[in-house]
Amino acid sequence: MENKTEEVVCCHTEDATSCRKSHHPERVKKDLTNRLNRIEGQIRGIKGMIDKDVYCDDVITQISATQSALNSVAKLLLEGHLKGCVVDRLSEGDDEVLDELVVTIQKLMKK
Repeated sequence: MENKTEEVVCCHTEDATSCRKSHHPERVKKDLTNRLNRIEGQIRGIKGMIDKDVYCDDVITQISATQSALNSVAKLLLEGHLKGCVVDRLSEGDDEVLDELVVTIQKLMKK
């Protein structure tokens, strides 16, 4: 049940010394929060399966499903980051965002 959203999620920096922040539209925040709540429930379920000595293969299947759900959240965030933050920073002449993006993608690909 994957919801594609057309809204752009963007990260902004107030000034060079402040911490960067994302400015997610409320609809996107709600979608991400709902997805993360489901993932949290999946994790609790996996812990319960371990406590109940559920067959290892069944636990691994649930872990795989949870990893897939987390990857889905990461993809949505990355899409918004690319379409919003990266485009904005490039248009401002900030090419450093490309190095940052490469590191982010490398982190995602390790998994």
